[in-house]
Amino acid sequence: MSDTLADAIERLVGKRPADIRRFAGGDISGASLATFADGETIVAKSGPVVGIEARMLGAMAQSGAPTPEVIAADEVVMLIEHLPSDAGLSGSAWNSLAEALGQLHADTGESYGWPEDYALRDVMVENEACDSWPQFWGERRLLCHAPHLPAALAKRLENLSSKLSDILPHSPKPALLHGDLWGGNILVSGGRISGLIDPCAYYGDREVDAASLTVFDHPPGSFFASLELEPGWSERQPVYRLWMWLLHVRLFGDGYRPAVERELEMLGF
Repeated sequence: MSDTLADAIERLVGKRPADIRRFAGGDISGASLATFADGETIVAKSGPVVGIEARMLGAMAQSGAPTPEVIAADEVVMLIEHLPSDAGLSGSAWNSLAEALGQLHADTGESYGWPEDYALRDVMVENEACDSWPQFWGERRLLCHAPHLPAALAKRLENLSSKLSDILPHSPKPALLHGDLWGGNILVSGGRISGLIDPCAYYGDREVDAASLTVFDHPPGSFFASLELEPGWSERQPVYRLWMWLLHVRLFGDGYRPAVERELEMLGF
């Protein structure tokens, strides 16, 4: 058991855990299960951006979407509710996810972005507000990666970004997004979504969350029909998937570069 994490938990909730065990996985941000002597369990996360994550979870909870309750948090450690998770995304869980996203996306903002920048490991996620959605996506989600790519690939990304006003809607309603939505960040129990976790939240086009789900998961057509997206949404998915693939290149290496190139080719760049 980590004495440092145990000390932090005791400081935040006034009692010391009897056991702390790291969850499997967590390539970007790990979490641990803390168990107290009375059998109560909570989830503990530590790191430089957990305070921001706690505020994101709080905003998501206010929308009514299923999220773990934030029990306590400072800028170093966050303690959240331990939610049940005993199944993957399949069957009725997709219907439940569509309902959860409906609640989340109904929370709308005045502009695109988030009050604070975020980070996924050592990759900064810039969130400074923009009034134009193509500008936000181009500057905050695509061009920010160009300096870290080979010159030829960066040039293709720059060419795409210069044409985003022809591809993306100028001013979709700024919906509250999870921002990093894939199966690993969705807890399922009893055929329903028990919680959306590990957000990279901001206000933007709700099609971003829909597209993110197609990076590693395979939503059925009924799921997309339930979301009632704007016409042309499927053609815009490669633009939104690009951000996740670019993140993977920077976090995990060139093995993900072919995915970036594939999305660019689909878009004609």
